[in-house]
Amino acid sequence: MGRIKIEFPQHYIFKTYVKIRVTDINYGGHVGNDNVLSIMHECRLQFLQHLGFKSEIDISENIGIIVSDVAIQYKSESFYGDELEVRLAVDDFNEYGFDILYQLDNLSTNKEAATGKTGVVCVDYRLKKVVNIPDILREKIKSYLKT
Repeated sequence: MGRIKIEFPQHYIFKTYVKIRVTDINYGGHVGNDNVLSIMHECRLQFLQHLGFKSEIDISENIGIIVSDVAIQYKSESFYGDELEVRLAVDDFNEYGFDILYQLDNLSTNKEAATGKTGVVCVDYRLKKVVNIPDILREKIKSYLKT
């Protein structure tokens, strides 16, 4: 029984698809636990690009995001060639950051593969310090929350 409980909200703001690569497979023959985090990272970057940002470190004037915490619940195995549908939601905004929640569903097996959460904070990479969420990022995300 898992000790972490991640509640994915009913409303998500972004969806993408990821096909499992051979490099995602571990010696057990299924997706490795570390690769689930890599898949979440890929989807987070696709989400930011969908919002119009080039990368996680280029949101606004030397300000980017950095992951401050991670939680993952593994639900079922995924294998080479499987296709995952990954939905993202955001929650728990504060002045410095927010949580990104991930729901990974294996379309090949029709099973939930994993749920995850990354807490992100905004950082001025030049000064190497935590800063407030840039207005442009907050506005773009909040516009999706209203739809």
